[in-house]
Amino acid sequence: MKGQVDRWGEREVRPGERKRLRIEAGTSFSGATMTLPLMVWRSKQPGPVVGITAAVHGDEINGTGAVRNLVQNPPFTLERGALIMVPVVNVMGFERHSRYMPDRRDLNRCFPGYSGGSLSSRYARVFFDEVIRRCDFIIDLHTAAVRRTNFPNVRTDCDNAECERLARAFGCEVIVNGKGPEGSLRREAVEAGCPTIVLEAGEVWKAEPSVQDLILRGVSNVLAELGMTDQTVESPPHQVIVEETHWVRSESGGFLQFHAAPGDMVDEGQALATNTSLLGTEIEIIRSPHRGIVLGMTTMPAASPGDPVAHIALPSTKRQYQTLEKSIGDLGEDSIEIQLREHLATNITITCQEDES
Repeated sequence: MKGQVDRWGEREVRPGERKRLRIEAGTSFSGATMTLPLMVWRSKQPGPVVGITAAVHGDEINGTGAVRNLVQNPPFTLERGALIMVPVVNVMGFERHSRYMPDRRDLNRCFPGYSGGSLSSRYARVFFDEVIRRCDFIIDLHTAAVRRTNFPNVRTDCDNAECERLARAFGCEVIVNGKGPEGSLRREAVEAGCPTIVLEAGEVWKAEPSVQDLILRGVSNVLAELGMTDQTVESPPHQVIVEETHWVRSESGGFLQFHAAPGDMVDEGQALATNTSLLGTEIEIIRSPHRGIVLGMTTMPAASPGDPVAHIALPSTKRQYQTLEKSIGDLGEDSIEIQLREHLATNITITCQEDES
């Protein structure tokens, strides 16, 4: 275990303490010092150090709300190890309600950073050294990009046994296997020896209640799996690891009527949306070329040619698809999985294709 959480500059965090800290991370255009807020929570007993990070993209604040909830009202008692909780990684983007850093770079392509590089690269270097290198494991919280929503899914490198262990414990229905892009926090952290998972869930600029509930359950599950709490892991009713996903795009410009919602199972050839003129004349029916689960969708009904409409995760076998379909059909109305589907679907209007005129 790395356990490098006792000293942060001149400040000390003793066993059993929780402290709010700020790290100098750069300067603004005016020359003012920019600081990175975080909380360090040490238990009285030794154990793993888990980092919980949010808003690497400054407008993706579902995770920010969840981290604040963990700071204010944690749903567990930390018995062993330590947590480093960072509600906003990209403070400079967050201040501007922007995905990007002020130099127009994507911070999540700049890790591990370079102290003599661009503003984003320098910022990434500070964060990597001050947070990532102190951690044994990382949970990184994201949402879809602007004008899209994501059905909750965990992304990680399942070729790494510890990454897969974290992903399964977190408890999403869908795990997407992949190393991640070069320069992303998760890929570079794993290469530095820190197993990392990414949650993708919900929309930008929101703290969605059902997504917050899912994150709190997922974090609690991971800590239980690592033996940091005395709780038990709350397993999901079903879980599938997918190796491939596919974006379905519009062929023409128009105004979309949606026929599928985030989390829906769809068959090959099933209508996802009807593209019409502004006066309702049908232009095209956009169909799924695959059998799978709707992992993400646009929330913008106005479409240009080539715009992404739906993101389909592809189960590797027909049996896997059928098992997932049946399990979803058996979900209880009060389950978090059903609540997520209902809440995320309120962002778009869903109609049945056969009811259209």
